Amino acid sequence: MNFNKTIKIISVLCCTLSLSLSAASLTGSKAPGFSLPDQAGKTHNLKDYQGKWVVMYFYPKDDTPGCTVEAKSFRDNKQKFDQLNTVILGVSVDSVESHKSFADDMKLNFTLLSDEQKTTSKAYGVLNNLVVLSYSSRQTFILDPLGMVAHHFDDVDPDTHTQETLEKLIEIQKIYEE
Repeated sequence: MNFNKTIKIISVLCCTLSLSLSAASLTGSKAPGFSLPDQAGKTHNLKDYQGKWVVMYFYPKDDTPGCTVEAKSFRDNKQKFDQLNTVILGVSVDSVESHKSFADDMKLNFTLLSDEQKTTSKAYGVLNNLVVLSYSSRQTFILDPLGMVAHHFDDVDPDTHTQETLEKLIEIQKIYEE
């Protein structure tokens, strides 16, 4: 392996490590604010959700296998989240148009936010930059009704994540009630 290739690999690994550490450090702190358009072009802000729980899940790309599985699972369980006074927000760096097509094709019943400028993904520490490609890593944040990060999932399996999120949300809400 040549020296330049070794440096690039080390750089990517360091970048990934620092992103994971910064995302983990958000737990227990005020969630970074955002102002992002949804799949219909309507702008959403964190303050819009004051008084509600928020599951903010970041994902790499619309219409890819893992992202489709995860989105459909959130869709199919939305009523359970509604019963827990919880809003689901899916976030990726894809365009509004891409989100609209994805939401329509999958009949999604929750909001997808377009972070084309990558500011929110960066603020949450989930942005990955690989030479010419940027994407949000698959991570989820549970935000409490005051906008604090109550929990962070940094290792997400699309097949089981929705159920894990529901279980953690119920557990956290019980603690908040005490």
